[in-house]
Amino acid sequence: MPFAADRDVPGLIVKFGDYPLHHGGVGAIRSLGRLGVPMYAITEDRYTPAASSRYLKRAFVWPTSGAEEPEYLVEGLLRIGRRIGRPTVLVPTDEEAAVLIAEHQDALGTRFLFPRLEPGLPRRLASKQGLHELCVEHGIPSPTSAFPQSYDDIAAFAEKACFPVVAKNREAFVRRKRPAVNGTTRIATREGLLTLARDWGEQPGVILQEYLPREQAEDWIVHAYFGADSTPLAMFTGVKVRSWPPHAGMTANAYVVDNPELADLAARFVKQIGFSGIVDLDLRFDRRDGRYKLLDFNPRVGAQFRLFENESAVDVVRAMHLDLTGRTVPEGEQRAGHRYVVENIDLPALLAYRRSGYTTPHAPARASGTELAWLAGDDPLPFLTMLARFVRPGAKHLYQLWRTNRRGSSTSTK
Repeated sequence: MPFAADRDVPGLIVKFGDYPLHHGGVGAIRSLGRLGVPMYAITEDRYTPAASSRYLKRAFVWPTSGAEEPEYLVEGLLRIGRRIGRPTVLVPTDEEAAVLIAEHQDALGTRFLFPRLEPGLPRRLASKQGLHELCVEHGIPSPTSAFPQSYDDIAAFAEKACFPVVAKNREAFVRRKRPAVNGTTRIATREGLLTLARDWGEQPGVILQEYLPREQAEDWIVHAYFGADSTPLAMFTGVKVRSWPPHAGMTANAYVVDNPELADLAARFVKQIGFSGIVDLDLRFDRRDGRYKLLDFNPRVGAQFRLFENESAVDVVRAMHLDLTGRTVPEGEQRAGHRYVVENIDLPALLAYRRSGYTTPHAPARASGTELAWLAGDDPLPFLTMLARFVRPGAKHLYQLWRTNRRGSSTSTK
């Protein structure tokens, strides 16, 4: 290892909501834990994969929904900080946590270390409407979008739209309170849109976007860490081969692929908006016009971040910890050709993609190495815990997603 982390500064995985099978949190625990950094995590209970990691010093069991009042969550974090007893680097794994930390920097800064930035920026980036407006403002390509304020607006949109279209929850951090759709939803017909819209209430919290045809697109990802002046201290690019739910959900299989054009686009946008910290970007390359269109800007660590590591063994979580503790972040080329596989969702994704017509011509024919999301020889218990918790509810969840997508082939699938 060409660098040494500050072992006197722990890390805390911060997550709100009930999603115990989260490999990103496990990856962050392992990443810093292998450097000797004491790791802590907020967990739903004592039997999550994260709680079972050998690299976790302590799990703070704190069931939350993500819909609590901010003051309650801030006080809970400060209480955990007092129990840890020393300055601790925060590692948010969801938008709710990233937004909360940014908007309460003064209060949380008494106990924790995290990148400082304009308090309202993460909320705007996590909002589909806010992100679209920023893209337009700074000349970043993104799908054509509409933001209906009423059912009448949706009906007017339906008369002129070219179907299929895509519907998403407008505000990512409100998804746990009153979601309009269950994730990204492809709507095939005008009738299908109007049928769904009847359940969205008087103020539909959705964004309606143009659909980028799968056979004319390729999904890319950018993970990076930006320092205090929005300078990229770690930058990685890759191509997404499969996701679950298909074409719209979490990465199930991806490769590291060098893409200087994409890295430059991401660095330029982040510099323009003045962001600092970890980012996880989803972009779709549209072969029809040759442009990368920004779909999502996640202002926090991405679940698949362990796909990316440079020649100096730096990933985005390690880069953040080094930077916030005043250490130099070693440079190095990314390990191109490396593959990432999420064991519990890649098989159903593989079966779904065989029928989709989607291709990834930039993916290497053979991987130079493979990183598994769950299974690790030096830390086997998270994999076993995942299996124990996944078999029944996981199979039921996959089946429900399959039925939703199957039923939506005529109304709302993606």
